[in-house]
This record gives sequence, structure tokens and C-alpha cells, in this order.
Amino acid sequence: MNNIETLEDFYTERFKAIPKILQNEIGHFNVFGFNDLLGCSIKPIPYSRRGYFKISLIQGVNKVHFSDKTIEIKKQALLFANPQVPYNWEQIGNEQNGFSCVFTERFFHHFGNPKDYSVFQPESLPIIELTDIQARRVKKLFAEMLTEWTSEHPHKYDKMRIMVFELLYNAEKLQPIKPISQFYNNASQKITTQFLELLERQFPVEDVGPFPLRSASDFAEKLSIHVNHLNKALQEVLHKSTSVIIQERILVEAKILLKHTKKDVSEIAFALGFKENTHFNNFFKKYTGITPRQFRVD
Repeated sequence: MNNIETLEDFYTERFKAIPKILQNEIGHFNVFGFNDLLGCSIKPIPYSRRGYFKISLIQGVNKVHFSDKTIEIKKQALLFANPQVPYNWEQIGNEQNGFSCVFTERFFHHFGNPKDYSVFQPESLPIIELTDIQARRVKKLFAEMLTEWTSEHPHKYDKMRIMVFELLYNAEKLQPIKPISQFYNNASQKITTQFLELLERQFPVEDVGPFPLRSASDFAEKLSIHVNHLNKALQEVLHKSTSVIIQERILVEAKILLKHTKKDVSEIAFALGFKENTHFNNFFKKYTGITPRQFRVD
């Protein structure tokens, strides 16, 4: 997998220039139509993590690869990309249209946090297919956003923040969040959120060695709570044990590395914390029914 794509990489690849607003603002925001991209076409996007958030209206036949999943867009959809989940999209049809806005978390200051919305959560589905009517509404919103952004109005930054949250709000109405539990308490939710943030922060894994937090006790120590307290909170909110959640996330990362990098299986095993290649093979086969090498060529 490539290194994390920064905003500088994004602009250099697609516009051949880094805008001044990138250096002058606290936080960053931009919006553009696909026709503004170099060559007026969508280039294949390499599979990698990004150092920014992105919301796109994609109109055209595409395949979107994210995490260890692939979803086909048959006509039109909204794509929500966040720094935690690697993705790319593969253009299938010749007719492509749409809009994108890119922004950093810092752009919102005390205005709110996009990460609070379900479409930017690590386990959410970041693709929402749209009907023709829904697509027209979203396109109108993006067009208004683009018009306001290119204006000289002194408060256009606030307008952009409002419109981003309008996109997120409408997206959640189209894809209501499934309640995790109706009975968890605030303490359990806070512990669960902190645990998931710690877990995701370890990815992508480094080549130099395994990541430090791999067991339930590792996470409990980092969170300064007893391991039984951590297990109870995760069971209450996610209905899974700490160990199962960690193993499932390691499995997802293993699939990503096998499908989207040329790393040797032994290198992947070491990076994911397996001391022996055999242990990694047994772990992978236990959850998938096939070996890592079979998964890679499948």
C-alpha cells in the first residue's frame, strides 16, 4: 500500500499545483467539479489512506474498493472517505460526472466534528447509492457550494461548514444509523470510543515491526482501566469481547495488505504481530477458510 496521501499529494496529482489557501488557512476546505480535474476526466485513484476527509457525488458506473470490501456503483452514489479507511475507485463506464469537497478536521474548529456522523465511522458503509431525485438534490447542493466558495463573501467559510453538515445530515437520513444498543451507559460508550480510536490509530502498520497494542490487557493498560472493565464496556456497546474486536480488525488489515500490496506474506505476518508465519496462516484460515496465499490469488 502507498503511504498516506496528503493534501499536497492530492493537489499535485490532480491539479499540478498546490493552492495558496493550503498554506494560509488554519485547516483546509475546497470544492470542485470533476470537470475541473486535469484532462476533464477521472484518473484511477491509487489504493491508500488519505490525510483528509472527502465527500464525493459520483455519477457513472464505478467500483469502489474500501477497507477489504468492493462495492459497485451502478449509476450514482455519495462516497464518504475518511483518513482511517483506505480506498480507491475504479472507473468502469466512460461517462463520469460529479463533485467533491475535501477538508480537514481542523477546518471546523468549534463548529462541530464530522467524525461524529455515522458515515465517517470506521465500521460504517461509506457508499450511499442515490435515486435520480436524490442525486439531483445533492448535485444542487454541491453546485451551490461551488458558487458560494468562489464568491468573495467574508463569511463563506461558515457557509461551507454548514453545507458540509447538511450533506452529512441528509446522508444519515438516507442511511439511518443502526442502534448499537439502547441500554449502554455514557461511561461504556466513552470507553468504547477511546478503545476504537486507539485501535484504528495503529493502522496502517509499519514495516519496522509489529504494532504495540495487540491484547486486551495492552489496551486496558493504555486506557488506565482494568481489563474486565474494558471487556464489560465493549460487550455492552458492541456485543463483542475485546479480543474478538482486535482479531477482526487485524484480519481486515491482513486482507488489505494481501490484496493491495506486494509485501511477502511473511512480512505481513511480522507487521501484524505474528512471531511465526505458521501462526498467521492458522489465524487467517480460521476466520476465512483459506490461506493468505490462496486469498491473494483468488
